[in-house]
Amino acid sequence: MLKIFGAPCRYIQGAGALDTLGQYAALFGRRAALVIDSYVHGVLGPRIEALCAEHQVALTPLIVEGDLTPELIAELRAQAAPAGIDMVIAVGGGKSLDAGKAVAKSTHCHLITVPTVASNDAPTSKNYVLYDAHHNLLAVEHMLFNPTIVLVDTAIIATAPVHFFRAGLGDAISKKFEAEQCQRNGGKNMYDGAPLLTAQLIADGCLRTLLADGADAVAVAGTGQPTPAFERVVEAMILMSGLGFESGGLSIAHALTRGLPKIGGVANALHGLQVAVGLLVQLDLEQRNDGMLADLTQWYAQVGLPTTLRELGAADAPSDADLTLAAELTLKARHAANFDHVLDVATLAGALRRHA
Repeated sequence: MLKIFGAPCRYIQGAGALDTLGQYAALFGRRAALVIDSYVHGVLGPRIEALCAEHQVALTPLIVEGDLTPELIAELRAQAAPAGIDMVIAVGGGKSLDAGKAVAKSTHCHLITVPTVASNDAPTSKNYVLYDAHHNLLAVEHMLFNPTIVLVDTAIIATAPVHFFRAGLGDAISKKFEAEQCQRNGGKNMYDGAPLLTAQLIADGCLRTLLADGADAVAVAGTGQPTPAFERVVEAMILMSGLGFESGGLSIAHALTRGLPKIGGVANALHGLQVAVGLLVQLDLEQRNDGMLADLTQWYAQVGLPTTLRELGAADAPSDADLTLAAELTLKARHAANFDHVLDVATLAGALRRHA
């Protein structure tokens, strides 16, 4: 199997990064689709339009509302078609960025992502997730290549509510351990190749950064005032985490996001919070003796991450049937095959019970 590493062409981070949007957009043409939700459009739309107009780039807004379903994607693509767009600019949270990826894929054009929260590493990746009308995950789709440019304005990210930031921590903290499992078991990364050493080193650096600076970064999340620690953690949550998972591979912690929503009360928990609990379950299954599970549980307490299904929102002790269904769906996920030994439903359900 060939080894493959992928990444965005350029990553720009810092307070005021959004101010460079017009000059970067102008590299790719004069007509852009702006994929954005109505709230963010109301807050940032006029500023984005002015920045692009300064460089003679006209925008066609495509407003994203609700879950990213095949029907919504078809509607956005139909709106973009007559505009003759040269590029897509996706601004907002994960749904808007994923919608931008879907439009960029269909139009075969460059994509610029501009996250307004750091709740996950979607800004750097080529993947996007589709749901059905009942919020059930349908499929994970892929652009041919990663976004061309990622603009991360930390002054904007620092205004987002702290619970989004915590979700970003939960999504990122797993990547070192999932990449390890993928490499150890000869698994495939998101490019259907074997992971290079580079991806594991990046995932290792992601973990070290989060453990060192995560608590200080959470303390200023939502204040609008990014600090050096905040900057380092945002880089870890978006760039290091993104490169670590796509090129390093995933395992049980992310596979569990297929099963956990079937446990009553958990479906509404943010993706990163589900991953955080999923990582503890994965480490339990690894039967580690290096103290890492205890160390992470202590760090979770410092930054405010959930450690149990109850803290994720499960109202009651989950039934055996719920845990069995969650385990069955998890083991059907692609990433479960990257674990270094074969798991059965009873073993996984037992680990979930220990973290109920």
